[in-house]
Amino acid sequence: MLKSRISAARECLSRCGVEALVVTHLPLVRYLTGFTGSDGAVVISATGQWFLTDSRYTTQAAEEAAGFTQVEYRGKLEGITSLLRQLPAGRVGFEAEQVTVAFHRGLADALPAVELVPLGAELDGLRMVKDAAEIRLLERSAELASTALLGILDRIRPGVSERELALELEFAMKRAGAEEKSFDFIVASGERGALPHGRASAKEIRSGELVTIDFGSVCQGYHSDETVTVAVGQPDERQREVYRIVREAHDRAIDAVRPGVILKELDAVARDFITQEGYGAYFGHGLGHGVGLEVHEKPTVSFRGEEALVEGMVFTIEPGIYIPVWGGVRIEDTVVVTGDGCRLLTRVPKDLLVL
Repeated sequence: MLKSRISAARECLSRCGVEALVVTHLPLVRYLTGFTGSDGAVVISATGQWFLTDSRYTTQAAEEAAGFTQVEYRGKLEGITSLLRQLPAGRVGFEAEQVTVAFHRGLADALPAVELVPLGAELDGLRMVKDAAEIRLLERSAELASTALLGILDRIRPGVSERELALELEFAMKRAGAEEKSFDFIVASGERGALPHGRASAKEIRSGELVTIDFGSVCQGYHSDETVTVAVGQPDERQREVYRIVREAHDRAIDAVRPGVILKELDAVARDFITQEGYGAYFGHGLGHGVGLEVHEKPTVSFRGEEALVEGMVFTIEPGIYIPVWGGVRIEDTVVVTGDGCRLLTRVPKDLLVL
């Protein structure tokens, strides 16, 4: 598995006309090597591959990144530049979206004869399509999170604070075997539902409110992401109507997923329907995003997305309506593109749940 990933990275080097690639972004480091620590770097050339880290991780790296030549450094920049000076590399690629200005300046000052080549979309392609092992881990992560939420539904009731609910959900996930939560959970009740990223607060849930819960777990480094909106007490007519619109936008988008569809066209399926129903001004974010070793990664499913869907891509479908003062609704599932459509990885049913 890792051999094929290294081969893909080498093909990227060849296409981009560089002799070596420097990787410091930990999710890509893990993808290429299997290393799970918090500090390290990778250098890949046409004929060699090196894993660099400090003394805290040399033993771990020897086990997890066994297919790499191990290099111990005292300082990351010093270790990388020292290695690159030994290679016949006149053009070196780096991660344009991850390297800081200071780190780039350090590379340039230490390697005046080397042309540093920024790589962006070229590297995105390495992780955008998931292999079978990754999909299994993503599905397991989604299962842990979905099951945890279904197990604490009785805690979603008047008088419970958003923070208490978020904590209960985190405990339930970890008891089930999750390594960690994917992100700080969003629990937004009542008027706070108008906040797309309304992290759990001290506000207590009240009867008659909608509650939006955005949550996920981590399994062997792979994240899940799912959002449900539930009603506490019987919802009124407008709450049911907004929920119906978001649910239909969600379902239409999922039905439209198949290889070859352009990302912005998929976004438009949900966005145009919400606009047609009179709520277009209240759906401001993109329809979805990739999920994997990061909870937000490529592809980006939005009105700017120009890429075509490919079998094995994993991303969210999460339309929403957010009305200031009134509240909001978001419904989110994570899907994997199949040969003729898609398959849901997340598990919570998306019919309006009245608690």
